Amino acid sequence: MPEAPTPFTPLEGGCACGKLRCRLEAPPMAVNACHCTYCQRETGTAHATNYAIETENVTITAGEGEMLLVDTPGASGRAQKIARCGSCYIAIFSHYPNFGRHMRFVRTGTLDKYPEWLTPDMHIFTSTKLPWYAIPEGARSVKEQYDVKEVWSKENLERLAKVKERVKSEGA
Repeated sequence: MPEAPTPFTPLEGGCACGKLRCRLEAPPMAVNACHCTYCQRETGTAHATNYAIETENVTITAGEGEMLLVDTPGASGRAQKIARCGSCYIAIFSHYPNFGRHMRFVRTGTLDKYPEWLTPDMHIFTSTKLPWYAIPEGARSVKEQYDVKEVWSKENLERLAKVKERVKSEGA
């Protein structure tokens, strides 16, 4: 993935009706295109593309009272919590069970601007990729999940370690 500009400029986005809005205050730890059958079902398309970021780096700028946290089944057997607008029901982000409320996986399609550097740095769960979807030439992909220690930058691994400490000390 090309690097985010320095200094980083916050990205804004929201739902279709505009009632639920957020601002991403830091570059992503990772951007993954997930091709699992759960993401296909949830999005109604070939994959979900998520911007992984610490919750404290996501500011809800409008409509927090409108937000619904919906338990949605996942392949692990544990539900993810999907934050949806209470009016138009668009999914803005997810909280996955292993990180609880401490990380958000923001749907990149909800961002107002989709910068060129915000392409997936990894396509995951391609073992269930739809046969008609072609992963772009040169894009990194794995059949299931990958080891973040082998892929993420040192800086993003340090960010992840802080998230894991919060999960351990405060719970999910």
